[in-house]
Amino acid sequence: MKQTYIAELPAEAADDASRGERTERDPFLTAMGERVRMLRARRGMTRKTLAAETGLSERHLANLESGVGNASVLVLRQIATTLNCPLAEVIGDVTTSSAEWLLIRELLQGRDPAALQRARVALAEMFSHTSADPHRNERIALIGLRGAGKSTLGRMLAQELKVPFVELTRVIEQLAGCPPSEIHSLYGASAYRRYEHRALEAVIAEHPRAVIASPGGLVSEPATFNVLLAHCFTVWLQAAPEEHMRRVVAQGDLRPMSGNSGNSEAMDDLKRILAGRSELYGRADMTFDTSEKTLADAYLQLRDRLAARLAAEAPRIE
Repeated sequence: MKQTYIAELPAEAADDASRGERTERDPFLTAMGERVRMLRARRGMTRKTLAAETGLSERHLANLESGVGNASVLVLRQIATTLNCPLAEVIGDVTTSSAEWLLIRELLQGRDPAALQRARVALAEMFSHTSADPHRNERIALIGLRGAGKSTLGRMLAQELKVPFVELTRVIEQLAGCPPSEIHSLYGASAYRRYEHRALEAVIAEHPRAVIASPGGLVSEPATFNVLLAHCFTVWLQAAPEEHMRRVVAQGDLRPMSGNSGNSEAMDDLKRILAGRSELYGRADMTFDTSEKTLADAYLQLRDRLAARLAAEAPRIE
């Protein structure tokens, strides 16, 4: 027996809906109802058939399709399963906005990470307003969590290569006229991400050669991360969570402890952040683990590995 997860509407609301007296409807719910109706029609299903196969009442489906019913996530999943479509298609993300989006998504569905990376690079080249950046391998961008060594190793690398060292956080601060923490508190995370994007574009325009230390969360903004990948040779500086925590606290930064009941909870938060970003960090051109290495050893190994990779990627002169 199929479960029903949608609550009954109050009688007054149902009566108003049936008489057309309810004039103010949430645009999101209205649009979602129209999508459910369209998906049902696309598959040649009547409302009665969909109700029977989902275990929902026709009245509930009618309310949902008219934008009156506020269904639970479980109900929406139940409908999506019956209509043989992703939940995102019912809710309506950007990849469901046209037939071409749906066909492109189907082509990418189930591909392995290497194939998806090739597809991303091909699309970036196809839609780029300029040709491939000739200075890409001359801008070294270090990505990773705080405490991985981006600033320390970045300065050392820039000094040896005789190129500018740029901390993107400082550029963001210059553009905004206040520290990142104040941007967040005064204007919110969206404003910070906009400043971050502008700062990266400014650095790329100004520096054909540089070593760039990027903020740890930059990878979570796809548009900004795409710019970084297109214009910089990226290196993920990895470290074990315990190393990250030890280094950050040793630098006098106690932010990991703020709002937490103790070191254990702060460590759990750090591990969750690292796990959530690891796939994004993994899109870097190169990964280097700084765990259990002295600063001198870490730098020398990073320098040598980086030189070898860049030499291998340099165009051959016939």
